[in-house]
This record gives sequence, structure tokens and C-alpha cells, in this order.
Amino acid sequence: MRKSEISSQEIARLAGVSRSTVSRVINNYSNVPPETREKVMRIIEEHHYVPNMSAQVLAGKRTRTLGLFLVEPEKVGGDSLTNMMLASVIENASQRGYYVLTSIIRDTEDQDGVRGVKDIFYQRRIDGGIFIGSAKEEPFLEQLIDEGYIVGLFDQRLRGRSETNRIVANFDNDEGMRLAVEYLLSLNHRKIGVVTGDLNRLSGVTKQEGFLAAMRKSGLPVNEEWVIPGGFHESNGYEAMQAFLRSGKPLPSAIIMANDSVAFGAIRAIRERGLEVPGDLSVIGFDDHERSSSFEPPLTTFKVDFGIMMKRLTEAVLERIENEETESYEFTAGYELIARDSCRKL
Repeated sequence: MRKSEISSQEIARLAGVSRSTVSRVINNYSNVPPETREKVMRIIEEHHYVPNMSAQVLAGKRTRTLGLFLVEPEKVGGDSLTNMMLASVIENASQRGYYVLTSIIRDTEDQDGVRGVKDIFYQRRIDGGIFIGSAKEEPFLEQLIDEGYIVGLFDQRLRGRSETNRIVANFDNDEGMRLAVEYLLSLNHRKIGVVTGDLNRLSGVTKQEGFLAAMRKSGLPVNEEWVIPGGFHESNGYEAMQAFLRSGKPLPSAIIMANDSVAFGAIRAIRERGLEVPGDLSVIGFDDHERSSSFEPPLTTFKVDFGIMMKRLTEAVLERIENEETESYEFTAGYELIARDSCRKL
């Protein structure tokens, strides 16, 4: 649970130094011996000491501010799906009278960056936070949850963890992959491959596992050469398909992409090779990106309502902030087939 607030005077006592020394360490003055600085910083870290909290926050009052954190190493501005998800959180929080503090986390291995995110919680600048794009296991998020902070997680699940301050929104990727394989099978495709998502993300793992399970259930053989490592970005699809086509391995008749962005990149690589979609290879995606209907060819995909997902996640986090709950909260979104022109019947 959360550690109780501690004063600079107590930090000084525990470190065996004066309050002015604590102040010099906090303000990064150069006239502090390295061993003293290290000792003070260790005490500050252990007790989550924050020097500049307002009296209201110290008194336990809410800030009516929600944190929104996107874990994304690449450029965000041009991705309409990501922007829609962020906008959905901001809009729904605003309707409840909450401000939203947003931040992009470029690298969760960057300890200074992670410390900055944790400090936002420790300083009580927000009442809770929503994280999008985190790895399937993220130690600093588990630390925040263990300490009692309210955390909303998009596309993440840890088996056996169901704390009341852990609010989770996920996809039913087992069902999605089952529907995808069954649809292709209805078009007489039996040689089916997949470009996987980022296996460090939950959806990457569950989509791959869902694909393998769906193939087994349908009685179709899995060709390991057609299980192609990928990611979740258009560039990942392009590079993965380029590498596969250069290898000279035989083509499947159809291939399932981790999402529509991956499909866009893969189709570009297929065309550069002089092949056609769906003439030489049928392609199916996930998410129903806003470009999918106008893409050439219009992309067959599985729709999920990200706006509704983010609305439900945001409302659940705000409810947890405002009301004491005794049960964990998790919901799963399903998929709807949108059949277009990128798949053909054999």
C-alpha cells in the first residue's frame, strides 16, 4: 500500500544530515559530497518523499486530474487510431469534470523517465492513471498497483492478479483469431499464415496463441515458415513481408495480420514484389482502421470499437477513484467481421 507522507525534517533525521543538506541534494547543488548525496537520495527513494506537495493534496483531497500515459517509442502524431484512443479518454474524463495530464513514455528501461512517471503518482498530481501500450509485464506498474495507486491498463493481464485498484481492458483475441481462420476456411483457404504482433505486448502473444489454437480446432496444419515475426506498426508489416518474400519460401494462400497497420505495410511489400492482393495472396487484418475502407484493395478486417473500450476503461477508473470498491474490474471487447475485397474465394 501507499507509504505515508514524510517531511524533509524526517528525511534529514534518517539520513543523519541537516535539513539544508536535504534541500541542497533535492536542488542538485554541487557542494554535497557524493556519499552524502547517495545516502539522502536512498532515503528519499525509499520513502517516496516529494518536496513540493500542495496542502490540499497533503490533506488527502482529490486533484480531479487523471494521468494518461502512452508507451510508444515511435512517432505518435500521424497515427489516427492512437489519437482517437487518447481523445476518447480526454473527452470522457472531461465530461466527468476531470483534467487529463498526458505523457509519452519512450523507453520503460529509462530509469529517469520511469521515475518521473512514478513521481507524478507520488506527488499526488493525479488521482489515478491509464496506461496504453505497456508490455505484458511491466515492473514499475506492478509497483504502483502494489502501493495502492489506481491504475487502468489497456491490453494487459497478469494471471492471478486481481487487485481492486487494477482496472483492465482487453481484447478477445482467441475469438478474433477463430473467426479469422473460419472466415478464410469458408473461402476454401487451407494454407494460412500469420504476421504476429509484438510478442512483448499481451495482444501479440494472445493473437499468436489464438491463431495456433484456431488452426488446430479447424484441423488445419500450421506451417512454421508462415508464422512470421512482426509488430504493430506499418513499418513492421512492410519489413516482415519483405524479409519473407526475399526468403523464397512458398506462399500461403492467405495471411492474417496482427492489425490493419501491419496489413498496409505488408501489402506494400507484396506489390513491390510484383504480386497482387487478393489475386496471389489474400490478406485480412484487425481493428478496422479508418484507412481500411479506402485502402486499395479495401481491407477485410475485424472491427473493434476502440472509442467504447476507452470510454469504459476511463469511466471504470474514475468510478474507482470516487468510490471505494471491493472487487476487481476487467472487461473484454469482441470483434466483428468487416468483409471487403482483400480476400478472395479459391
